[in-house]
Amino acid sequence: MIIKNVKVYTEDKKFEEGTIAIQDGKFAKEPQKTANGEIIDGEGCYAIPGLIDIHFHGCKGYDFCDGTIEAIAEIAKYEASVGVTGICPATMTLPVEELKQILSIAASYKKAAETEKGQAADLLGINMEGPFISIEKKGAQDQRNIISCNKEICRQFLDASAGLVKFVGIAPEKSKDAQSFIREMKQWVNISLAHSNADYDTALAAFEAGANHAVHLYNAMPPFAHRAPGVVGAAADSPWVNAELICDGVHIHPSVVRATLKMMGKERIIFISDSMRATGMPDGRYTLGGLEVEVAGNCATLVSNGVLAGSATNLMDCMRTAVKKMGIPLETAVACATVNPAKALGEFEFYGSIAPGKKANVVLLDQDLELKLVVKDGVSIV
Repeated sequence: MIIKNVKVYTEDKKFEEGTIAIQDGKFAKEPQKTANGEIIDGEGCYAIPGLIDIHFHGCKGYDFCDGTIEAIAEIAKYEASVGVTGICPATMTLPVEELKQILSIAASYKKAAETEKGQAADLLGINMEGPFISIEKKGAQDQRNIISCNKEICRQFLDASAGLVKFVGIAPEKSKDAQSFIREMKQWVNISLAHSNADYDTALAAFEAGANHAVHLYNAMPPFAHRAPGVVGAAADSPWVNAELICDGVHIHPSVVRATLKMMGKERIIFISDSMRATGMPDGRYTLGGLEVEVAGNCATLVSNGVLAGSATNLMDCMRTAVKKMGIPLETAVACATVNPAKALGEFEFYGSIAPGKKANVVLLDQDLELKLVVKDGVSIV
């Protein structure tokens, strides 16, 4: 396949007029001279890598924690259809044995999917948002299943997923052994601060022990105040820490998104959707982690108390919102939705940029950032 007449997003994070060559499902250095090769005129569109969502729960009526092959398959198909070609869905705070079963099913799905090239996003990992979190900042998580971080239970999670778990979130203030947990488990998995009420000193100590990720920055954590900077301030002061941002226009004010990119640098910010099963569905009532959620437009809230309950916006729409409504340069927004998540997952060798040898996952967007084409593994799927 050859995609000509496009503005190609390069590994320098710039757009350059050019042509994309694809051979055997991977990006090639030069167009191959074949008699029946497909040639696509990109008509001046932006050509960007397939997006990668490292934190979301579901879409199209399905949730990752439904714990079925069907749910994962349908989620993966929808995500690919909107230009998200790599996924790392998040768990909810559920009983340990139930979580282990969900992780085991995901591992089975991953093993079967590795032999196929289809129209579905690749399952690149799992982001464990619970159960090692705080009641004070539980958000839409079920507090009945919250427990302190535990090395043995964490090992069981990693084993059940066959290594597919890439992030494990904790609230370090809830356990005297948090730093010991981080130091031991960081060699196997990325440790996040998630749904935490930690103050600056406690959060900084966790990051200095080896935690390297902050789950949906600003949400489900103390506010960033001038005398009490909390988790946000500790993350900003720790250059090795990446931070997720939900740019759906509901969770974070545009000014804060802009300020965070300036404060932490565009290399450390990862755009996520945090989307739940209502994404791609009509307004109405849905469930998240067993709790009832009311969805109106792109706003999802718990029926019981009105707390935000994830989003109803996919990552492509979040990226558009960041550019068109928040004033984030397109080049920066693309990096936050492709390069940065690929690196955080340890998958940049094959994902996250348009470069020879990498998987040929590419998305064409017109000048209004509307989707025109999705190519997955070198095959047009939209």
